[in-house]
Amino acid sequence: MGSATLVIACIYFDLKRSIDQDFKKMQAVTAHAKGTGIVFAIESNARSTTWHEVLANKRGKKKEEFLISNQLHISNIESSYTTFQTCRGASNIDLTILNNTAIKYLQD
Repeated sequence: MGSATLVIACIYFDLKRSIDQDFKKMQAVTAHAKGTGIVFAIESNARSTTWHEVLANKRGKKKEEFLISNQLHISNIESSYTTFQTCRGASNIDLTILNNTAIKYLQD
């Protein structure tokens, strides 16, 4: 069995901050980890049907475009369970995102 090096980064996308600032953080991690598998654990505060959310919003659309343009992939699977739940409601705003290298290591 081979070994793999992965960079794991947790990022909170604050609703009070421009989403572009958080994209810059993701790009900095990607630049630092060049050629290495990357796993992003993200509290996105964004909604999109791409990651099995019932609703979509502008932040979600912008995040979709960022992920596509940077060859990043959402690993969340469709489930009857949500990733976030409070007394005010539930949603799938927590995401696990992988780069191409990490997918090769983690596909099973």
